[in-house]
Amino acid sequence: QEPLVESGGGLVKAGGSLRISCRATGRTFGRYAMAWFRQAPGKERDFVAGIGWSNGSTSYEDSVKGRFTISRNGAKNTVFLQMNSLYPEDTAVYYCATRPHEVVFRTLRDYPTWGRGIQVTVSS
Repeated sequence: QEPLVESGGGLVKAGGSLRISCRATGRTFGRYAMAWFRQAPGKERDFVAGIGWSNGSTSYEDSVKGRFTISRNGAKNTVFLQMNSLYPEDTAVYYCATRPHEVVFRTLRDYPTWGRGIQVTVSS
């Protein structure tokens, strides 16, 4: 069973909105951080947003500030990424990841557990 399962991706027009979700299928989060990364074709996987599970502190990459919102539902072991005012440049595979510490880091190596990723495509 995959530890993290993403859902909600798809195709949306520029300026539109989309919400993607990541559900933990096993353990509860406790003092963990959850994050979303994304990878566009031919590019590296980059940090998008993260949240500390118990304290709710958030962190965003500059290009998504004011447009994306990360949140979590403890009862459902799920983290969400609400994406508004989408641009074609937001097109990527979005990955959910978790690390066993409360502080949100922005580097891939700090996250030992990953989902398989979900495609988000923004058409112009």
